[in-house]
Amino acid sequence: MFLPFFENLREARIPVSLREFLTFLEAVKSGLVTYDIEGFYYLARAAMVKDERHIDRFDQAFSKTFQGLEEISLGDVLEAVDIPSDWLEKLAEKHLSEEERAEIESLGGFDKLMETLKERLKEQEGRHQGGNKWIGTAGTSPFGAYGYNPEGVRIGQKESRHKSAVKVWDKREFKNLDGDVELGTRNIKVALKRLRRWARDGAHEELDLNGTIRATAEHGYLDVKTRPERRNAVKVLLFLDIGGSMDPHIKLVEELFSAAKSEFKHFEHFYFHNCLYEGVWKDNARRWDQQTPTWEVLRTYGSDYKCIFVGDASMSPYEIAYAGGANEHWNAEAGQVWLERARAQWANTVWINPVPEKYWGYTHSIGMIREIFEDQMVPMTLDGITRGMRALI
Repeated sequence: MFLPFFENLREARIPVSLREFLTFLEAVKSGLVTYDIEGFYYLARAAMVKDERHIDRFDQAFSKTFQGLEEISLGDVLEAVDIPSDWLEKLAEKHLSEEERAEIESLGGFDKLMETLKERLKEQEGRHQGGNKWIGTAGTSPFGAYGYNPEGVRIGQKESRHKSAVKVWDKREFKNLDGDVELGTRNIKVALKRLRRWARDGAHEELDLNGTIRATAEHGYLDVKTRPERRNAVKVLLFLDIGGSMDPHIKLVEELFSAAKSEFKHFEHFYFHNCLYEGVWKDNARRWDQQTPTWEVLRTYGSDYKCIFVGDASMSPYEIAYAGGANEHWNAEAGQVWLERARAQWANTVWINPVPEKYWGYTHSIGMIREIFEDQMVPMTLDGITRGMRALI
């Protein structure tokens, strides 16, 4: 039954062999995951994917193979399978809290709960929001969102209590980085202070203490002097890799993003996925219908900007070197072409990589990006950021 899955992986150009497929089948047969759909996903990924560059393709192949699995309802399962009551009771003891067990007892016991659930599944015809009877969301019913589900099939809740969300591999929604994160940004700000060029501009809003003392001594009366506030005049353009293999680094990148946003007056940022192509975006929720052409960015921001790329540079080499190599759309020109254009426009450019430097040699695409950037790649550590800021001066 898993042969279509294996074929879809091969069609997605994931280098999976018969050995990995047999390992996967053996793991499934051993019962490592039973009622946990998300666990099944991670088990399959661990067995089939040997390189993080193929995770995006694996997600798409997995979604294609098991599309519609999320439509299976608990009622379908209960009607199709005669599950012994003692099995369900044992499962309930494993997964339910004391409060949930008490709630079940208040309904008349486990048998009464299952009987009531079957009846309501038959009676209910549509979606329900709130209340204490029907299967739905935001209510107090023991069924549906945040209720009890012995098969691990979630009934309409936003977050998973037992981590069994079928759509974990198919959601593929990237979240905007939080520019207001403060925790842990102080030391990063200290490192960013290396990139400074002071200038005074704007309104007279800062007290000139030395000038006030001098004028008061000369005139014999208090003569308050002000001057334009001194600001960091450096202009920074930040490109942020988002989604996929960057997910484990979100917290660290948010801290860097927050520090840069508060440190530089002239600051702009754009998102990209894996490699720079013909379009970038400001809002990840609208990344397909509100993209900014990269040519427009190149024309808008002058060569006086300092350009910083942030990403793990971990992808298929095809995404960098070939047209059509991108994993989410058809790119008419190779990613390398766009990266070289960016470097030609902004001479002061650096790539900050959250992957520890000692592992860079194990990923081919990291070496390719380093070569394009003429070795101007630094790790996302305080020392690495300091080195990067010095390189931009």
